[in-house]
Amino acid sequence: MWEDAANAQAIHQEMSQLREKLTPLFSLESKIEDLEAYIELLNEGGSDEESISELQIESNKLNSDIEKLETETLLNGEYDAGDAIVEIEAGAGGVDACDWVSMLQQMYLKWADAQGFKCEVVDESESEIAGLRSTTFIVRGKHAFGYLRSEHGVHRLVRISPFDAAKRRQTSFARVEVLPDLGDQAEVEINPDDLRIDYYRSSGAGGQHVNKTESAVRLTHIPSGLVVTCQNERSQHKNKAMAMHVLQARMVVLDKAKQNEKEAALRGIVKANEWGNQDRSYVFQPYTMVKDLRTGYETGDVLGVMNGNISPFMQSYLQWRQQRREVD
Repeated sequence: MWEDAANAQAIHQEMSQLREKLTPLFSLESKIEDLEAYIELLNEGGSDEESISELQIESNKLNSDIEKLETETLLNGEYDAGDAIVEIEAGAGGVDACDWVSMLQQMYLKWADAQGFKCEVVDESESEIAGLRSTTFIVRGKHAFGYLRSEHGVHRLVRISPFDAAKRRQTSFARVEVLPDLGDQAEVEINPDDLRIDYYRSSGAGGQHVNKTESAVRLTHIPSGLVVTCQNERSQHKNKAMAMHVLQARMVVLDKAKQNEKEAALRGIVKANEWGNQDRSYVFQPYTMVKDLRTGYETGDVLGVMNGNISPFMQSYLQWRQQRREVD
């Protein structure tokens, strides 16, 4: 160990990772023992309402900790521990669909903030009237991809349209795609000759470089047809680097999909961004409900969900995915 510093560092790093996995388990065991001792004490000496209330509070905390640990044990995919790239694109529904993209983006940013994750907006394509035609952002945090992969799919919104003078109910769609952020890992080689690079002026609300220089970058991978844009960085060089970053992730997902004919394990099934293909529905009128059509999980707290309370959907998705694996 002393003679091989590199090997020692690798072993210490592995030890730290194992300790990080075991510490929550040991903590739960200790809490369970404490709770059992407290229950035994109450049985021997009698209990009052205050003691029972305190026992219930501690029991609820313990259940919450167990559920959290259970969820983390399900995050065992190849890229689950890493960061995530989230792309949202408007589908059928016109201006309401563009507004829906903005609403979904805010929902995910609020969820990420509550988890203590960091977010970086890579690209936004604004609609002429309201909302966004598309957006791309990166969520950085432990297991960000593992959690957010549950959000991949078509999301349907049903509400009274604020853009309709007749106040009619409108249905609109947006597709969410979640990719693993591979950082500097070049898992798929991209031939420069296969790329078409376009530079153009950024669009947006304003700023020192917006609409003044051709800093925005569009990369087109000719063989696959994949297109990635980036315009939120200040320089052309940074935008190009970030666009390559996203393209690399999309290429990895495409490569995995080709290798796995049974199911694209990372990207999921790409459906038409329209009627009959939704994976989750958000109903604001005439009643309130959010329901995931894959797992069956639902809640009537639409406002809570839009404020970022989507962890229950993620947990139910992870359990559903595990059950499907066991069946397969």
